[in-house]
Amino acid sequence: MDFRINRGFDIALAGKPVTDITDVAPSATVAVFPLEFEGIRQRLMVSEGDEVRQGAILIEDKTNEAFKLRAPAGGQITSIVRGARRFVEEIIIAVDTNAEAERFQSFSAEALQSLDRKTILDQLTTTGYLSLIRQRPFSRMANPNTRPKSIFVNAMNTGPFQVDAETAVGDDPSAFQAGLDLLTRLTEGDVHLCIGETAADTLNQAQRVTLHRFSGPHPAGNTSIHIDRVSPMKPTDTVWTIKAADLVGIGRLFLDGALPPHRIVSLGGPSVKPEARRHYRIRTGGDLATLLDSALNEGEHRVINGDVLSGTRIERKFHLHFHQSAITGIPADRERYFMGWTMPGLQQMSFTRTFASTWLPGKRDWDLGTNMHGEVRALVLTGHYDKVMPLNIMVDFLIRAVMAGDTDEAIALGILETDPEDFALCDVICPSKVEVQDIIRQGLQMIEEEGI
Repeated sequence: MDFRINRGFDIALAGKPVTDITDVAPSATVAVFPLEFEGIRQRLMVSEGDEVRQGAILIEDKTNEAFKLRAPAGGQITSIVRGARRFVEEIIIAVDTNAEAERFQSFSAEALQSLDRKTILDQLTTTGYLSLIRQRPFSRMANPNTRPKSIFVNAMNTGPFQVDAETAVGDDPSAFQAGLDLLTRLTEGDVHLCIGETAADTLNQAQRVTLHRFSGPHPAGNTSIHIDRVSPMKPTDTVWTIKAADLVGIGRLFLDGALPPHRIVSLGGPSVKPEARRHYRIRTGGDLATLLDSALNEGEHRVINGDVLSGTRIERKFHLHFHQSAITGIPADRERYFMGWTMPGLQQMSFTRTFASTWLPGKRDWDLGTNMHGEVRALVLTGHYDKVMPLNIMVDFLIRAVMAGDTDEAIALGILETDPEDFALCDVICPSKVEVQDIIRQGLQMIEEEGI
């Protein structure tokens, strides 16, 4: 089926990465960040100085001992960094290229089409790859004891700049199809593959799934929009979701019987040199310092894990996260503009068409930075949020319900159908400079703790 999304807004951010893939030289160290695996209670299984194989168990979940975090490469553990309440924040391994690798069950492509559900979930759980599959509502790691109504695979991007799904899938199409076949064994419902209207043949020719095409401005590529249009959720429904780029890794895990050694990651943004704006094949958990030092322009910049709408800030000297598939660089803009919005604004982007630049002919990309052009102020009803929200949700009233702690009202207004990323554009255009995504995240957490 074809769906056209009309509400939304495309942010024309400068620095779009090309789809060419460049191999990055293997780094001397790799890292694991246990805190990105939400909800697990850590039991550390190694100590500094230990020699480990690729795939060795580093941490297991006390509440679900079958779930493990494993070493992305073999070598010696050189550092275990702890944070608040002694939680392990980072485990760094000095890579030994001669170290042995832990082996898991491998299967032929034909065998995957008839594999039993328990075998699939057991292998996903013991390798930690189950965390790539998210469960709605609340967008948490999928619960293996729950049977989802359906599974949605997101193979399109409309936000700047996520990893290009066609590039990641085209790099290993057999692994992607293997991943799709595995998903069909995890649900009695349909596996929905959502693609763009100009998707490549690799996606259009996917087998044993239901294909849907979406077009329109961002957030047409968000999974919440796909679920709403294809198979809307009821309060009692459970739906699993996964990104196409992550599904490639799952497919490769089952085909090879070993942890995938690499990930495809996009690097873009105004702060990235034009020749460095591309996709990279990087060692899983690898060091990013060398790549970022050579790719970023001179000056002060903010490096973001993910896209500019929903990503998190990281340092240049950092390792690749397990769930990371995009890196964005933007200028650390601290300039104060004379008379602000009262000036014509020939070089300013505007959603409400306040500045003269929005009335000039032609399209252009914007070198947007970190400047918010204002400070947090009273939240007022403007109706602007609804112009970028394709879901049938009254955003102003939903925000107020969450801020007031009225979870019943928030549920009635449709918060369970959403994910914080669906409100990213509300953050961008908000005249009150309110962090709408954080408010929605807090609301979902309150409801989850109280129980529906």
